[in-house]
Amino acid sequence: MGKEAKSEWNGFSLKPRKEMPEGLWMRCPGCEHMLYKSSVEKNLNVCPECNYHFRIEAETRIKYLADEDSFQEVLGDLTTSDPLDFRFRGISYKQRLKADEKKSGAKEAMRIGKAFIKGRGVMLGVMEPNFLMGSMGFVVGEKLCVAVDKAMEEKLPLVVVCCSGGARMHEGVVSLGQMAKTSAALGRFNEARGLYISVLTDPTTGGVTASFAMLGDCLIAEPGALIGFAGPRTIAETIKVELPEGFQTAEFMLEHGFVDMIVHRKDLRSEIARLIDYCQR
Repeated sequence: MGKEAKSEWNGFSLKPRKEMPEGLWMRCPGCEHMLYKSSVEKNLNVCPECNYHFRIEAETRIKYLADEDSFQEVLGDLTTSDPLDFRFRGISYKQRLKADEKKSGAKEAMRIGKAFIKGRGVMLGVMEPNFLMGSMGFVVGEKLCVAVDKAMEEKLPLVVVCCSGGARMHEGVVSLGQMAKTSAALGRFNEARGLYISVLTDPTTGGVTASFAMLGDCLIAEPGALIGFAGPRTIAETIKVELPEGFQTAEFMLEHGFVDMIVHRKDLRSEIARLIDYCQR
């Protein structure tokens, strides 16, 4: 058998295949298509097939929303302590904080700072879903309140992008106290006639939904976002009824009057700028 016959058989090469580099493909949870990761990233991390909006980290969110190099972070080094000496399944809270900081590159579940969105000055708060699932502890509450205070001082609109699993169990009642604290701060902001735009992304749940996330003058949701307090499964098992189709999705919430509009990620900058212009005439 000749060399050509050894290397090929019926048109198929017998040479070892080159291994496919990792990280080229990703599966869309919405339509289950396999997608080029680069094509999804170019589309603002939105599926080009079904418009499924992927979760994105705070740094990317800031890049998408704020004018280039305009974000000036405040309290970037503020970190939490371990007020309850909390442990869960043998892992301490401090260990979990270090692990999530290493994984996400973030020091906490919210970043705040002054920025510009299409030339409009704002105080911007963005939650980090990769740090303890964007949960609200003392630091998140403190940062939100500082953002409110600075927005009042400089007479700027406040824009907060919410993405959270709720109050952080590791801080117990300290975390729950942030619900009242942030709500009171926003009450003062409202009395000062400040404009607060809340952007609800997937997921916005628990104590964050029950406090600052739903207190905006305008509530914008991304398509398909899960928005609610308890999860659908918990509610169904508690009240023993079958929940309607699409329950707690952004679309369901819009239909029932709980949010003001649903905005595609590519249109979010323009819509926020439009709202600022309209509300601050």
